[in-house]
Amino acid sequence: MKVLYVASEALPFIATGGLGDVAGALPQALRKRLVGCRVVLPLYDDIPAVYKENMKFVAGISVPVAWRRQYCGIYETKVDGVICYLIENPYYFKRKGLYGYNDDAERFAFFSRAVLEILPHISFKPDIIHCNDWQSALVPIYYSTIYAQKEGYENIKTVFTIHNIQYQGKYGFGLFADVFGLPESATSIVEYSGDVNLMKGAIEAANVVTTVSPTYAKEILDPWYSYGLESILNLRQHKIKGILNGIDTIGYNPETDAMIFENYSMLNHSGKAVNKSNLQKFMALELNEKRPVIGMVTRLVSNKGLDLVREIVEKLLAETDVQLAVLGSGDWQYEGFFQELSLKHRGRVAVKTGFIPDVARKIYAGSDMFLMPSKNEPCGLSQMVALRYGTLPIVRMTGGLKDTVSDCGDGKGNGFVFQSYDSGDMYDAIKRAIAAYQNKAEWDVLVERAMRCDNSWGSSANEYIKLYKSILK
Repeated sequence: MKVLYVASEALPFIATGGLGDVAGALPQALRKRLVGCRVVLPLYDDIPAVYKENMKFVAGISVPVAWRRQYCGIYETKVDGVICYLIENPYYFKRKGLYGYNDDAERFAFFSRAVLEILPHISFKPDIIHCNDWQSALVPIYYSTIYAQKEGYENIKTVFTIHNIQYQGKYGFGLFADVFGLPESATSIVEYSGDVNLMKGAIEAANVVTTVSPTYAKEILDPWYSYGLESILNLRQHKIKGILNGIDTIGYNPETDAMIFENYSMLNHSGKAVNKSNLQKFMALELNEKRPVIGMVTRLVSNKGLDLVREIVEKLLAETDVQLAVLGSGDWQYEGFFQELSLKHRGRVAVKTGFIPDVARKIYAGSDMFLMPSKNEPCGLSQMVALRYGTLPIVRMTGGLKDTVSDCGDGKGNGFVFQSYDSGDMYDAIKRAIAAYQNKAEWDVLVERAMRCDNSWGSSANEYIKLYKSILK
C-alpha cells in the first residue's frame, strides 16, 4: 500500500497548529506498520536552514495554474525514514509565515495542482492520496475532474481529513476559472451558496472524508458545529468517519523530557511536586505546594471557552485557593484580559504571551489541573499531553475532549467533565477537581490513572490502515 500524505504544514519542518503535529506523526506511525507513506508540503521560506541543507533537488517542472504556468521545484529529503517532498516556488512561498495572504487561493491552487503534477517525476504512484483541510482540498477535486482518466493516474483513491471545519476555503465564484482553472464539470462539485467552497468540493470529490475524532464526525452534522456545511455533510454522511488523533508519546514523555525541571514516571511521580514548585518560581506565582495550580496552554480565541473563564475567574480566585498559569496568544481582548488579571492578582495568576514550547512543557508538568472549556474542539492534543504528564484535565464534553476524557465521578475516569457550554457548570467541575485534590491519596491514584492513558499514534494508525484497505477493495 502506497500513501501520499498531503499537508500545508508538517513537523519537523514547520507548524502553526495541530495539522503540523499530525502530518509529522501519522506518516511515521504508518511507516512502522509497513505502509509506504510519503509526505508532500510547500517549501516555505520560514523552514529552518538545518532542514533545507539536507534537501536534494529532484526536478524542475512547469505547473498549470488556470491560464498561467508556474515553475515548480521538487525537493526530496528523509525524516526518520519517511521520504518527504517539498514544493518550491519563490513567488508563492518565499514569504514570512504560512497563511493570511490575499492570494492564498492561488498559492494553494498551485500547491494542489503541483501535488498531482509531480507524480511522474518522483517514481512513486500512490494507491491513496490523503489530503488535509482546505489548503489541499483541491487535490481530490483536480484528480476527479482532470487527472483520473490520464495515463499513469488510474485507480488512485483520495481521502480528505477535516481538522477544523471553520476554515473552508470560501471564495467568490469569479475565481472558479481564473484562479482555480476548473472545468465546467466541476461547477456542481465546488459551488455552495453561490460561492466556491473548496472544503465542500473535497467532501464531494474524495472517496472518504475523515475527521479527527469520532465525536466531531457526529457534531459537524449539526448546524451548531458545521459553519454552514450541515446540508452537504448530512447528504454525504455515509462517507464520513471519525478517527481520533494521537500524540507523540516519545517526544511527550515526562521520564525523558529535557524541557521540564525534573523527570518523573507513572510509577514514581514524586518529581511532579518539584516541577510544580519550580513552575511557581518560574511564573512568579506564590510558592505554596498546597495550592492547586490550574494550567492553560491555548490559543486565546473565543471558541476556546475563554468567555466562560472571564465570567467566573474573579469568583474562583475569591472563593478558592487556586493559582492560574496561562500561556497563549490570540485575540487582543483575551490577551488584554489575562494580562490585566495577572497584574491585579500577582502571585495568583501568571501569564506568558505567545507559544513557547519550553514554557508549555513546564506548565504541563508543573500544573495539577489543565483547563480546556472549549466551545468546540475537533480533537484537541493538549488534554492528551496533560494526561501524559499526570495533570488532570477539566474539559467540556465536546469533540475529541469527549473521546479522551471521562469524569472521575464514576471511579474510573481520568479528569473532570462538564457538558453544557455554561460558566456555572464549568465552575462546578473546577470545584470538584479542587475537592479531589485535597485528598492526597485519592489524587495520587488519579495522577497515576491519567498517566496510564494510551493516546499514542498506534491505534489511530491502525484505524487509518483499515480505512485505506476498505476503499482499495
